[in-house]
Amino acid sequence: MNHHLPAGSLAEDGWSLRLTPKQAGWTYSGLYNLDLAAGGSHTFSTGEEELVVLPLSGQDVRVECEGTAYDLTGRADVFSGVSDFVYVPRDAEVTVSSRAGARVALPSARCDRRLPVRYGPADQVPVEMRGAGQCSREVHNFAAAGVFEADKLIAVEVLTPGGNWSSYPPHKHDEDRPGQECPLEEIYYFEVADGPTGPGVAYQRVYGTPERPIDVLAEVRSGDVVTIPHGWHGPSMAVPGYDLYYLNVMAGPSPDRAWLICDDPAHGWIRDTWTDQPVDSRLPLTAKR
Repeated sequence: MNHHLPAGSLAEDGWSLRLTPKQAGWTYSGLYNLDLAAGGSHTFSTGEEELVVLPLSGQDVRVECEGTAYDLTGRADVFSGVSDFVYVPRDAEVTVSSRAGARVALPSARCDRRLPVRYGPADQVPVEMRGAGQCSREVHNFAAAGVFEADKLIAVEVLTPGGNWSSYPPHKHDEDRPGQECPLEEIYYFEVADGPTGPGVAYQRVYGTPERPIDVLAEVRSGDVVTIPHGWHGPSMAVPGYDLYYLNVMAGPSPDRAWLICDDPAHGWIRDTWTDQPVDSRLPLTAKR
C-alpha cells in the first residue's frame, strides 16, 4: 500500500481530500478537507465518525449542526495563528459554508459514544513549545487527549521552523502496553510555506521492525498526506528556508483515549540534550505573522 498520498489524489464527491478509515486500510482515523469558494457550502452526514471542523485558511466559516449555527473566526493561513473550531458528533447532519471562501480540515474518528456538538475558542487552545534547539517546534493541542473531550479522536497541529527536525526522536504507538504505549492509527497532513520563488518542500520518514515492516521516505508538499498504521515515525524535516505545518490525526481501540508513545531506543537519548539548549528563538511562529 502507498502510504504517501500526494495533494489532489484523494479528491472525491466535493471533498478536496477524502480519506476514510476504510481507504486508509484501518479502523478508526480519517481526514476530510473542503475547499469552499465564496458563497460555497457542503452538507454531509457524519455517520459513525466524530469530527472537528477546523479552518486552515479563511476567516468566515459557518458550521450548522443540531439546529445551531457556529460562526468561526478562522485565520488567514495555518502559519498566522491558532483557529477556533467546532466538534460535531457521530450520527449528525452538518453544513459547512463560507461567504468569502475558505479551506477547512475535518479530522475524524470512528467512535462509539455520541457527545454533544461544541465550539472550541482559539484562546482556549493550549500552545506548547516542544523540544529545543534544532528540534524545536510549536504544538497547538486543540483536540489533544486531556484537553478537549472526544470519544476516540486525538488531533493536534505542529509548526516547525525551516531547518528544524520535528516529530523527533522517532517514536511509535502501535502496541498495547499499559502505561507505556497504546495503539493509534495516525495521519499526517502537510502544508509547507512558500519561499521567494515558489512552493516549499519537506520530508517525512517512517520505518518499521522486521516483524512489522514499513519503509517511507517521502518528499512532501502542501496538501500531501502520509498514513502511519504502525512503526517508528520521524523525523518530519523542515528544509532550510521553508517553515512546515502538519496536522496529526490519531485514533485507536483503547477506551482510555491516551497518547502514549515509545521512542526508538537508538535515538531516544536526544531528549536528554534538550535540557542544555534553548527553544528556537523563531518560535512561536504564529506570534510573528
